[in-house]
Amino acid sequence: MNRYGRAATALAFALVATACGEGPPSTTDGSGATRFYVDPEGTAVGELRRLEGEGKTEDAALIRRIAEQPNAIWIGDQDPHARVSDITAKAQEAGQVPVLVAYHIPDRDCGQFSAGGATSADEYRSWIGRFAEALGDRPAWVIVEPDALAHILDSCTQGGRAAERLGLLREAVRTLKKQPNAKVYLDAGNAGWIKNADDWAEPMRQAGVTEADGFAFNVSNFFTTEESVAAARRLSDGLGGAHYVIDTSRNGNGPLREGADTWCNPRGRALGAEPTTRTGHDRVDAFLWIKRPGESDGDCHRGEPRPGEWFSSYALELARNAG
Repeated sequence: MNRYGRAATALAFALVATACGEGPPSTTDGSGATRFYVDPEGTAVGELRRLEGEGKTEDAALIRRIAEQPNAIWIGDQDPHARVSDITAKAQEAGQVPVLVAYHIPDRDCGQFSAGGATSADEYRSWIGRFAEALGDRPAWVIVEPDALAHILDSCTQGGRAAERLGLLREAVRTLKKQPNAKVYLDAGNAGWIKNADDWAEPMRQAGVTEADGFAFNVSNFFTTEESVAAARRLSDGLGGAHYVIDTSRNGNGPLREGADTWCNPRGRALGAEPTTRTGHDRVDAFLWIKRPGESDGDCHRGEPRPGEWFSSYALELARNAG
């Protein structure tokens, strides 16, 4: 059979499968809400298995509150292609949509706890291209470079590098949006960073927010949903009504209002609203758990786990305080 005959046969089988309901399962539930991907290899899942194996049923019940929720998956691999491809394929097979965080901008986190990223602008362009290529036509929501825009506005980038970073963010948005089923949200800080919303509008436009599906807010922070909606809406107003998503992973008790390390593994915090696209707000596309609760923000100068590593006592506190 020649290649045209094989293609026709494949198409016929695809049409039959679709007619019989054998295509990819729906990524929405009965109410129309998006079914986000629950990572079966997440650190919380591993911790849950360990606790159950040791018979620590009370602690296991607390960690299950984290393990059974869809958490975003942060991608900072030197070459993201294999991991992004694997995650999106597994999610599609499960009828779920993964939330991925692209996290490899040069001079990431201004050399602080999560330092790293690409070594040059060209390396980053290649990296984001590989990320997008791996998405293919599979559904995914992508959060673009937490803190990267906000660090420009707080003068982290010096010597002309701000313009380069804005350009890289804009290119990242454009590259990712070429994929037909990717929803893309540019990170835009949190309510604590927003002093004057007007100061943010033009840099956000330069960074490509109007070409994205919107922006992400409160990533890895603790401001309440109400505070975040109010601050993000002011940004949205300045951008003609742009939509946004809010990280509710650890905002159940709001932020630590005073004292040291208000953002770095602060004590007394709690899990927030569960991930959903049914938010009750016209411009809020979703509440998401972008920061993976239970994973450390950094050593916080207290010798705590490195960024992204499991922090058992902190995870238990977050779940316990959620009531």
